[in-house]
Amino acid sequence: MRVVVKVGTSTLAHSTGLLNIRHVENLCKVLSDIKNSGIELALVSSGAIGVGQGKLSLKERPSDLPTTQAAAAVGQCELMYTYDKMFGEYNHTVGQVLVTASDIEEETRRDNFINTMVRLMQLGALPIINENDTVATDEIVIGDNDTLGAVVAKAIGAELLIILSDVEGLYDKNPNRNPDAKLLHLVEEITQEHYDAAEGSVSKLGTGGMVTKLKAAEIAGANGCETIIANGNDPSILYDILEGKQVGTRFLAKKRNN
Repeated sequence: MRVVVKVGTSTLAHSTGLLNIRHVENLCKVLSDIKNSGIELALVSSGAIGVGQGKLSLKERPSDLPTTQAAAAVGQCELMYTYDKMFGEYNHTVGQVLVTASDIEEETRRDNFINTMVRLMQLGALPIINENDTVATDEIVIGDNDTLGAVVAKAIGAELLIILSDVEGLYDKNPNRNPDAKLLHLVEEITQEHYDAAEGSVSKLGTGGMVTKLKAAEIAGANGCETIIANGNDPSILYDILEGKQVGTRFLAKKRNN
């Protein structure tokens, strides 16, 4: 089984932008255990800009491109150092893969990306993917790591995309405004009603909301990959997901063509 796990900035960092060490340690431990079971994993990790913001003592997420790219450069170093150290404690090797939209859209570069990803997993390494925010501009950005997670899942033929965030899943209406909102456990087909219900807010550190997660689920689903959106506050929730328990919101996929 091949699975892509996407973690948001809110799962990895405190509101200050500095790493939430307990969460990251737990995430690496659980992912290492899952990998030991024989499941092939790819990790799409947000957090570079948010962590860089904390390291540079910036009070809020940068609004201009040069500062955003500078924060990404600093934060990406911190993230990969942490991942390498923590996964190494469980005898797992990680590989950093930074991409832009042109790496996905241009055929030769896309083939190179896919070949690299597949070879990393064949060699037993855990690919850790992020958008190359250090050099990306408005013309070449993918836009958010929810979409990147879906693009990666499509590229490597994953059966499941798990998006861990600070929300439980998709509700029938905005739970922040409607106390009676109900969590939708299963979505067979995404409709405009689901987008209308999303009305997702964006965290102070991250860039995505529920709308981007729905779009990611559509991309993945169209390519035969199911998506689950769940709260990543406790990474052990991944065990429940992979055991088929009812967690978060599951989006069904179209059947793959043989």
